[in-house]
Amino acid sequence: MGIAGTTAAKAPYGEPRPLLRTAARAVGGILAAAFATLWLAACDDPKPADKGSIADRKETAAKPADPVPERRRIGLVMKTLTNPFFIEMERGARVAESELGIELLVKTAAQETSIEQQVAIVEDLIRQKVDAIVIAPGDSVKLIPVLKRAQAAGLAVVNIDNRLDAEFSRKVGLAPVPFISVDNDHGAYLAGMVLAEGVTGPTKAAIIEGIRSAANAEARKAGALRAFAAVPSITVVAQESADWKIDVAYDVAKSMFEREPGISLLFCANDMMALGAARYVQEAGRRDVRIAGYDALNDAVEAVKAGTLAATIDQQAGRQGYLGVVYANRMLSREEVPLETMVEVRVVTGRPERP
Repeated sequence: MGIAGTTAAKAPYGEPRPLLRTAARAVGGILAAAFATLWLAACDDPKPADKGSIADRKETAAKPADPVPERRRIGLVMKTLTNPFFIEMERGARVAESELGIELLVKTAAQETSIEQQVAIVEDLIRQKVDAIVIAPGDSVKLIPVLKRAQAAGLAVVNIDNRLDAEFSRKVGLAPVPFISVDNDHGAYLAGMVLAEGVTGPTKAAIIEGIRSAANAEARKAGALRAFAAVPSITVVAQESADWKIDVAYDVAKSMFEREPGISLLFCANDMMALGAARYVQEAGRRDVRIAGYDALNDAVEAVKAGTLAATIDQQAGRQGYLGVVYANRMLSREEVPLETMVEVRVVTGRPERP
């Protein structure tokens, strides 16, 4: 409210008296000077150092942190964890998980013959939208259609341990899948040759096979047959599947030896079956039977040291699990990986290793 421009109030009766006009002018001057001083002070007063305008506060506010990228999720599908071979495979995969900073989802069926359960596991991983699947299939054919669906959903797929059937894969339209395993034929051949060492006269041999629809089982049978065929005096008189299972192998061995009591060489396509067969042989009091297994499980290695088994084959299950996860992670980064990788096999016998 400006004072300088205000008209002076008039006396009720005629013109204002001179004294009043003088007083009014004096008061008006004082008020105008005070107002000017306040106005100038307000204009010159700086903002407090610790405060600012809304705009200033917006500019100086801390920027939100960049979102932490989600870890890649890779599913490891194995046949079972009742077989120590697959426990070792998982151990190797866990090493890769730690090194790569990915999240590993380990899934297994109840038994090595639970093929439909493996199919359901893969379907569930597709629904969970994992980034990749590393699979040791229980069957070389029946898992192919669901793995084709996994590829169609954008998942990288790596095959370890047991090879998928190449012809059926092409028929279904499965894109090439990296395969990591060992030369099962060669490993079984080496085990068979340990059994055949020193054989001179007529000798009966037998083979306890794995699941006959599994490529690794067929390869191991072929390798053992090749080793026995290399010694003309050896005759294979029995071949039967025990589905990789220790208790089934016990029963199969019992049946074999009852039919062919002269069997003295026995190749088993995995250590679980070898241990089951060895238990029957010991109970039957047969000290003349030489048995070889495959997998180099701890119990089998101890049995080799004790003389219960003649040999077993170390196919480095941990290495296979490790490489499977590494390859899957590389595929997700659009890096090239080998289509086939063969891990070295090692023969385990009770003899001292050669230098």
